[in-house]
Amino acid sequence: MSRILVTGGTGYIGSHTVVELIQAGYQVTIVDNLSNSNIDVLQGIEQITGVKPDFENVDCLDYKNFNAVFDRFPDIEGVIHFAASKAVGESVEKPLMYYRNNLGSLVNLLDIMNQHKVKNIVFSSSCTVYGQPDAEHLPVDETAPRKTALSPYGNTKQINEDIICDQAHAQKDLNAVILRYFNPIGAHPSALIGELPNGVPNNLLPFVTQTAAGIREKLRVFGNDYNTPDGSCIRDYIYVVDLAKAHVKAIDRMLNENGRDQVEVFNLGTGRGLSVLEIIRGFEQATGVKLNYEIVGRREGDIEQVWAKADKANNVLGWKADTPLDAILLSAWQWQQRLS
Repeated sequence: MSRILVTGGTGYIGSHTVVELIQAGYQVTIVDNLSNSNIDVLQGIEQITGVKPDFENVDCLDYKNFNAVFDRFPDIEGVIHFAASKAVGESVEKPLMYYRNNLGSLVNLLDIMNQHKVKNIVFSSSCTVYGQPDAEHLPVDETAPRKTALSPYGNTKQINEDIICDQAHAQKDLNAVILRYFNPIGAHPSALIGELPNGVPNNLLPFVTQTAAGIREKLRVFGNDYNTPDGSCIRDYIYVVDLAKAHVKAIDRMLNENGRDQVEVFNLGTGRGLSVLEIIRGFEQATGVKLNYEIVGRREGDIEQVWAKADKANNVLGWKADTPLDAILLSAWQWQQRLS
């Protein structure tokens, strides 16, 4: 039974991925400093899987203690690296925090992996590396050019991808899969884990569910004057459980398949673009709850429209995001009701 280290494993995507890894037969060690997650997530993971993963409360910037985790678990065969600051708006306000955290943690990780001869990494990247794609590159596939990032967060993802490629060039036995996510939403169908933002959410759906639950008075839609059918931004919203399963596919591929490239890049999305207003209407239809929302000005750093062409992940990884939207939105509402 292979052991996988998951940094940021009590976070939103990390926790769902830990569940899928355990259910696929992997042993899991989580490293997380709980800066944007809650220790109670471990109970949810255990309730779903019947297994309590090993947990290390360690900051990836703390080289000594991060390195000691690899000493304690010498059987680690691969790493999935989620740990990062991830809010576009916050990164515009606090760029130094983002560069320090997002770049430093990966540099430490790759150095420690090399020391301990751990050769496989799955990296959590983002569609933000594409910036605002030109019309001929919509939907976006992996050959689309990376554009100048519109936020420090997006820039850290681009630089992190470059760091991985440079290290792979220098370290010929390093294998990497870079997964460029589009917009994860929803919660586990058990409602035992889900998105749990500390303080003010940075993603759309927690704002939607918190408004529906009466925690927030109204939902703000940032701009209705974009060049889109209804004027609101368009994104490719992907179910977090579908997304988590792609990480298991990536780990399986690195550990079990020969003939793969040393560094591989996959887009993870549904292949369908939905606007903010379409998500609001979809939520109302799925749950029967009316939302109080208002249109406000555009938000700095936001991209007008982007959605994925996920054929490569479909064909090479054997993965597909196919959960119906109403089921995804309902899962988010059931999670919010549990929290409330």
